[in-house]
Amino acid sequence: MKTLPQVMKALKSKGKENTRKIFAKHGADGDFYGVSVADLKVIAKKIKGNQNLALELFDCGNLDAMYLAGLVADGSQMTKPQLNGWAKKASWQMISEYTVPWVAVEHEDAVQLAWDWTESSKESVITTGWCTYAGIVAVTPDDELDLDEIVQLLDYVQDNIVDSDDRVRYTMNGFVIAVGGYVKPLLARAKEVAKANGLVKVDMNGTACKVPHAPEYIAKMEKMGRVGKKRKTIRC
Repeated sequence: MKTLPQVMKALKSKGKENTRKIFAKHGADGDFYGVSVADLKVIAKKIKGNQNLALELFDCGNLDAMYLAGLVADGSQMTKPQLNGWAKKASWQMISEYTVPWVAVEHEDAVQLAWDWTESSKESVITTGWCTYAGIVAVTPDDELDLDEIVQLLDYVQDNIVDSDDRVRYTMNGFVIAVGGYVKPLLARAKEVAKANGLVKVDMNGTACKVPHAPEYIAKMEKMGRVGKKRKTIRC
């Protein structure tokens, strides 16, 4: 598979109606075949390293293709306008909260992008910002992070999470967990914010998905001795 039509043909062949229904329940809308993440990863291995094809996949607008693009693209090779374009185009939470942050974290201006996105007026872009910053703290050594800026963001979450939109609340909560789990110098402050926020309520559209309880999640990471242990990538 070397061309967009070839990949789209492969995606269509792997689409399943049951997966379509699951994705739709989780907010997917528009053009998509319903390809499982497992099948997307198999296809991704076959086209790994094809940066131009990854960009074409995202631009085509098919949700399966857009998710696949995030598995293949190298964010360090993308321009800021390209990444901003991706953030604006990502209307489904699987794309805005996973695909775009995956590649944005790899860019040299990831922090500025994340900060700009959190100040957007568009819910999906804001969530991309919080997820991107959560990814940054997960992969970046503590001595390379701006700890004062992260504290500022934690304070913002504590003051604003209740009045934020559903998915913004969800991703803010994830950011607090990421700081508590990956930034050892800020563990205590993250725990304070997690406790202050309590159980974050988000409308999950009748799905079985649950909002992680930040205090418990951070405590679990502490118990496992994982606090401060960085990840090589945030792709999953």
